[in-house]
Amino acid sequence: MRAELDAFLHYLRVEKGLSANTINSYRRDLERFFSSLNKQQCVSLEDVNREHILAFLLELRKEHKADATVNRHLSAIRTFFRFLLHDGKCAHDPSAHIETPKLEKKLPQVLSVSEVERLLKAPSTTTPFGQRDQAMLEVLYATGIRVSELISLRLDDVHLQMGFIKCMGKGSKERIIPLGQMAIDALSQYINNGRKKLDKTRRQKVLFLNHHGRPLTRQGFWKIIKKYAAKAGIKKEITPHTLRHSFATHLLENGADLRAVQEMLGHADISTTQIYIHVTKVRLKDVYSRAHPRA
Repeated sequence: MRAELDAFLHYLRVEKGLSANTINSYRRDLERFFSSLNKQQCVSLEDVNREHILAFLLELRKEHKADATVNRHLSAIRTFFRFLLHDGKCAHDPSAHIETPKLEKKLPQVLSVSEVERLLKAPSTTTPFGQRDQAMLEVLYATGIRVSELISLRLDDVHLQMGFIKCMGKGSKERIIPLGQMAIDALSQYINNGRKKLDKTRRQKVLFLNHHGRPLTRQGFWKIIKKYAAKAGIKKEITPHTLRHSFATHLLENGADLRAVQEMLGHADISTTQIYIHVTKVRLKDVYSRAHPRA
């Protein structure tokens, strides 16, 4: 099974152009599936049948895994067997007629405009780290990019005079996203002042650096945004994607075109972007309920 898994991961990386994080997720999920097959004494992929897969999914449910996690494992199995079928390495797809559990759609947590304002003002710009943190938060809210895209930005991806950034998203697809003036000002201060003090070697190409002068990690950013949310007195549960969700919702609330928001977010399918329309409807209903005298 190891040889087939390696060939599949190579296909995802070279032909599909998926990110390292996505490929690692496929690898972990399939290795867990292979472990279950071993327990079931199934040692050949040709022998895998529908019952083996269902037993594995039941195993996940007994561990109280969320429906989304079960679906993700099933999706990995399906993609893997379709690859094997297409490559002539197996004669049938045992996952073909397994029903995917329906997920309850959860609306993303969104900050109000006043909460965003408090969050963006929380860093103290008297230090290099404060200048970096403010620039990161401003860029996230100005562009809606993912945290993984934010920490991967390079200096030459930033075009302050033209007012945009270049961003490499999922599937190695590049997109250009405009910057607002507040983000431009924060980036300019960080690049011209704070970053020079963090980049001790003067050879680092990545934009946002940690105290060692190396690229910031997702975990590092996670700690940063949690710290400023607490400082700003925000009680809502904050995630690294909160500013991305807020960016999309606030644009749509103010009349932005859905297709334009889809392009800026880097969504391949507009149905992914449409969840933010539901968020705006819920927020409008809440405002109406609180404000209308006959509500």
